[in-house]
Amino acid sequence: EKVTLVVDGTRFAVNPQIFTAHPDTMLGRMFGPGREYNFTRPNEKGEYEIAEGISSAVFRTVLDYYKTGIINCPDGISIPDLRDTCDYLCINFDFNTIKCQDLSALLHELSNDGAHKQFDSYLEELILPIMVDSARKGERECHIVVLTDEDTVDWDEDHPPPMGEEYSQILYSSKLYRFFKYIENRDVAKAVLKERGLKNIRIGIEGYPTCKEKVKRRPGGRSEVIYNYVQRPFIQMSWEKEEGKSRHVDFQCVRSKSLTNLVTVGDDVSEDHEVIMHHPPQVDELDRL
Repeated sequence: EKVTLVVDGTRFAVNPQIFTAHPDTMLGRMFGPGREYNFTRPNEKGEYEIAEGISSAVFRTVLDYYKTGIINCPDGISIPDLRDTCDYLCINFDFNTIKCQDLSALLHELSNDGAHKQFDSYLEELILPIMVDSARKGERECHIVVLTDEDTVDWDEDHPPPMGEEYSQILYSSKLYRFFKYIENRDVAKAVLKERGLKNIRIGIEGYPTCKEKVKRRPGGRSEVIYNYVQRPFIQMSWEKEEGKSRHVDFQCVRSKSLTNLVTVGDDVSEDHEVIMHHPPQVDELDRL
């Protein structure tokens, strides 16, 4: 028995027994013992149209897996395309399965897998507790600076840094610091946070003040503290539902029976007299900044 698979306009006549030897893959389930219950049905010609969006050249390469258990990727086949095809067909993509000349591309894909699993662990163990603490304080966003385990922060309480660093959360973790050194890992982390429903995600490297370097005396006796800045990763995210609406506060004019005009305190005013409050337009502090 042979079946005809149509991929990208190309027909492949194969023995379905090569698929049933790998029951955990998509094609193994399609042509396994429960074949008659499968949702994929042949067309009017008795052919199976599968793998929409996958090129026939990549699919031909992947067929080697069902015959030998190894995919020998030839030159000209994109490793990311091969990865997408393996994911679609539920084929395990690892160094035991894929053999190719371009080791850099292969290792890049494997690193993405490792970074995804690693950041999932960092998110649950290190980052999420800080986000929960911010949420319990009524915050809708969080800015976390990642310092190494050896970093120390020593600020002058009378002269803190002038850039708002006091509102940042500090996370001491040399492991996460090293993880964020690679821009590819930061891209993976951003994708993970986006998958988890967070918004306004920013991950990068910024200068962070750790300790006083020197003190300058300004005219009039005023002193200014110069801080030592180190380059450290930061991660910023938001869980605000009504984003874009919190930057401006609407002050509505309301009718009040309370008397607020001190000039008329001595006048004979009826208790039912209504005073309309006209508030001047307010300027949000964030807008001013």
